[in-house]
Amino acid sequence: MTVIPNGYQKAPAEVLAKQQAFFQSGASRELAFRMQELQKLERAIDKWEDEILRALELDLGKCRQEAYMTEVGLLRAELAYIMKHLPAWVQTQKVRTPRLYPGAKSLIYPEPLGQVLIISPWNYPVYLALTPLLGAMAAGNCAVIKPSELAPHSSSLLQALIQDTFPEEYIALFEGGAEISSELLEQPFDHIFFTGGSVVGRLVMQAAVRRLTPVTLELGGKSPCLVDQDVNIEYTARRIVWGKFLNAGQTCVAPDYLLLQREIKEPLLRKMGEVLLKFYGANPRQSPDYARIISEGHFQRLEALLADGRILYGGEAVREERYIAPTIMDEIEPGSPLLQEEIFGPLLPVLEFGNLEEAIEFVNERPKPLALYFFSHNRKRQEQVLRHSSSGGVCINDTLSHISSPYLPFGGVGESGMGSYHGRASFELFSHKKSILKQSLSFDIPLKYPPYRIPLQALKKLLKILQA
Repeated sequence: MTVIPNGYQKAPAEVLAKQQAFFQSGASRELAFRMQELQKLERAIDKWEDEILRALELDLGKCRQEAYMTEVGLLRAELAYIMKHLPAWVQTQKVRTPRLYPGAKSLIYPEPLGQVLIISPWNYPVYLALTPLLGAMAAGNCAVIKPSELAPHSSSLLQALIQDTFPEEYIALFEGGAEISSELLEQPFDHIFFTGGSVVGRLVMQAAVRRLTPVTLELGGKSPCLVDQDVNIEYTARRIVWGKFLNAGQTCVAPDYLLLQREIKEPLLRKMGEVLLKFYGANPRQSPDYARIISEGHFQRLEALLADGRILYGGEAVREERYIAPTIMDEIEPGSPLLQEEIFGPLLPVLEFGNLEEAIEFVNERPKPLALYFFSHNRKRQEQVLRHSSSGGVCINDTLSHISSPYLPFGGVGESGMGSYHGRASFELFSHKKSILKQSLSFDIPLKYPPYRIPLQALKKLLKILQA
């Protein structure tokens, strides 16, 4: 077993000054250095795997299989993809040059931003701290990570892993609560990457505005799941139940509420009850595969919501274990908090609709969600949902799966966030595309210099030709 060392805790300004000096040395810009450090992180993940899985169990009650599948496995896949493609991504890109500039060449040069601050959440505390770090490292930046204090075992584990793997002038991590976040946000970072709720996201953005620091916000919102009557009920029930109750519903892109076409509602809910029994048994409290609520505060918030509808399945809550059963609820009042705020827990309210236009209108009356799910065999209806709704991402006939692909950028829109990452999008997010025009000194064209002798009409015709 790896021994976790005592963590360091220096002043953010001191660490950032070291990182600025290291970045200015140019070492992190070299492709060989980037690949070497990514490989070191890969080895560190292998070395610390048991401790990672144990920390996730202690913080969230995750079983080893779920912890590996949703955190370590996804992280390793993302890392492998980035290392495979990074040598191609860092190359200078040649683009066309208008004929207006004869002899010139046009290039796009990707360069690192500098120092990056990553503020990560508690619900997937390892994956959501290290995945943006991969992009920052791949692009050649230095980075500071601030993990959530609500997942203390994972936070401590991450500090030990980072300290054991990287010098602080390259990658550093600060533990603590809101006070250390506030202090970090006062520092002159070149980019801030935040994952979490919209309330804190607004505070992060306000802090960034003072220095005009660019920000990526990965937030959340009420991700709807629409189901029309033209579906495979068995597969639909499985995929919704899995996506909603994974990590006890504490997933930013979990289905937040169901919109079921009236004809499918009763048979689908009945099948979902059967799937719940199959997944977690008659008493999910005893299931080794069902997680727990992160904190007492979140437990109290979720427990209060249980009174806002008729419980079809679940409803049990045990405070001393921070356990809330996977719960499906019907007969929700329009003004219920279940329909106003992101639930972020194992409660799934159910609504019904008559036709698809009604469902789309219901979704569009609310802030744009981070994810939207639609189940239907009908391709015309699939296209209707895609064309007439807006969301960070869409998954057709499944849940959650779109966020695991390195080929698909992941991010929000509107109140669900700004900016996207994963795969090449992560590299581009933490890079500046520097535009370069190289002109020849072998000849010159005097036409552009004063005094201007060319008639205006002739100039217009000439520019029209040369600007093509």
